[in-house]
Amino acid sequence: MSTEQTKQVKIGSRNADRQKNVFNLAVVALMVILQFALIILIYGAMSDYVTYWRAGSITLSVFVVIYIVNKQDNPAYKLAWCVLVMAVPLVGGALYVMLAGNRTRKKFIKRAQQHHLDTFKFMPRDVNNRLEIRELSKSASVQAEYISQTAGYPVYKNTAVRYFSLGEDNFTALLTELEKAKHYIFMEYFIIKQGEMWDKVKEILIKKAKEGVDIRLIYDGLGCAMYVPKRFITEMRHYGIRVVPFNPIAPVINMRQNNRDHRKITVIDGHTGFTGGINLADEYINLTQPFGHWKDTGIMLKGEAVWSLTLMFLQTWHMLTNEVDDYSKYEPMVYKRTPNYGDGYIQPYGDTPVDDEIVGENIYLNMINKAKRYVYIMTPYLIVDNEMITALTIAAKSGIDVRIITPGVPDKKMVYLVTQSYYYELVKAGVKIYQYTPGFIHAKTVVADDKVGTVGTINFDYRSLYLHFECGVWMFNSGVLYEIKDDFVNTLKQCEEITLEKLEKTGAVKKIWQAILRLVAPIL
Repeated sequence: MSTEQTKQVKIGSRNADRQKNVFNLAVVALMVILQFALIILIYGAMSDYVTYWRAGSITLSVFVVIYIVNKQDNPAYKLAWCVLVMAVPLVGGALYVMLAGNRTRKKFIKRAQQHHLDTFKFMPRDVNNRLEIRELSKSASVQAEYISQTAGYPVYKNTAVRYFSLGEDNFTALLTELEKAKHYIFMEYFIIKQGEMWDKVKEILIKKAKEGVDIRLIYDGLGCAMYVPKRFITEMRHYGIRVVPFNPIAPVINMRQNNRDHRKITVIDGHTGFTGGINLADEYINLTQPFGHWKDTGIMLKGEAVWSLTLMFLQTWHMLTNEVDDYSKYEPMVYKRTPNYGDGYIQPYGDTPVDDEIVGENIYLNMINKAKRYVYIMTPYLIVDNEMITALTIAAKSGIDVRIITPGVPDKKMVYLVTQSYYYELVKAGVKIYQYTPGFIHAKTVVADDKVGTVGTINFDYRSLYLHFECGVWMFNSGVLYEIKDDFVNTLKQCEEITLEKLEKTGAVKKIWQAILRLVAPIL
C-alpha cells in the first residue's frame, strides 16, 4: 500500500471514529435533555393533584436565591444563577438543589482535596529563595509569598527556561525531549486529537514503552469526547502505556461535569517539563487551520522547578487511580545529577476548583496591581469579573500601559460575542485591546515591567478561573521575560486595534444579544 493510500485509510478511520463519537455525545445530550424534561413533566403532573405545588416551587426558588446570595462566591457567578432560577421559578430552585447538592460531586471534591493535601508535603522548602526575592523586589516578593504560602507551590532556582512563541516550535522540542526519555514520561492534556501531531507523539511513546520506560497519560473526558475513539484506552494499554480519563462524561445531570482537567503537562525523567496552551491536536501546530493561523505559546523547564509539574501530575494520577507511588523516585536530580543553571526565579503553580482559593486569578490580579510601567496580556477569551475589570481599568487610568491581544477569528462564536462585550468599558478606561487578524489566539501569557511574567493554561474567563484544574509558571528576573515581551510586540504588528469609534458602531441587535449572554456568561 502506498504512503498516500495509507494516509487516506487513516483519515477514513479517524472520520469513522469521529462519527461514532458524535453519535455517543448526541446520546448523552439526549439523556440529559430527557432528565430535564422528566423533571418538568413531574412538576406538571403534580399540578393535577397538589393544590399548592406552584406556591411550593416558587417558595423553594426564593430560598435558593437567598442561599445563593449569601454564599461566599464570585458575585457574577451568583448573579447568573439567580437570574436562571428566577427566570424559571417553577423548576429553577429544584434544579439548583439537584445540581449543587449532588453527592457524586461532593465525593469528587473531597477526594481531590485529600490527594492534593497528601502531595503538598513533598514540596521542598523555599525560605532562602523567597528571602532573596524580598531583597530584590518587594512587589515580586508579595507574589512569590502568595504562591508559596497560600497556593502551596515553592520558588525554585537552578532551572533553565525556554519560551516558544508558536506551537510548532514547542512541538519540535517536545519530540526531541521525548526521544531522550530513559525512565518515565508523564503527560496530562485537555485535548488529544487523532492526527499527525498525535501520531508522531504516539510513535515515540510506543517505542519508549517497549524500552521499559514508565509512560502514563491523563486526558480530559470532555475535551477528548469528540476525538478519542472508544478503543483508545485498550489500544494504549496494549502497547504498555497506562491511560486514565479525567472525569468521563456521563448521561446524568451533574455539576461535576463542569470541573475539567484543562492542564497541559509533560514531564520527562523528572528534569524536563513542558506546559502552556498547546494541546495534542493538529490545529495547535497549524497542520490544519479551521480558525485561521493558530497562535499559541509554551514553555520548557529543565531543572529543579520541574518537580512541581511532576507533583501536579501525580496528584491527579493518584486521585484517579488510587495508586500509591514512591514520589522520591521522580525527583529532578534522581536521573540527572548535573544541576541546570538558569537565571531568575521560577515558580510553577496549580489551580483547582476543589478549594476556596482562586490562585490563577489572584496571580493575574497581583501582576496587574503591582505593575509600574506596563502589563501585556494574550488570552483567547476575555470574560472577566468585576475584580478583574477594576484592576485593568485602574491600572490604565493610573498611566500603566495595559494591552490585551484577543483572537480575530473565533473558535466559539457565542463566547467571542461575550468577550467583545467587555471591550467598551475597558477601552474607555484606557486599556488597549487588539484582535489578531490572521486567526485565533490561544496563548495565555502575561508579562509586566520586564520583571515578572507567567505562561500557562489559564484563560481570562470564568471556566478557567473558577471551574477547571489549571497550571502555569510564574517567573521573576528571568531573561526569558524579554522573549515573552518581544513576542507580544511582534504579534501586535499582525493585530487590529479596537477603538471607541469602532465599538460605537456596534449594531443595537448585537448589543442586546451581548448583554443577555453576558448576564449568564459565568455559567455558559
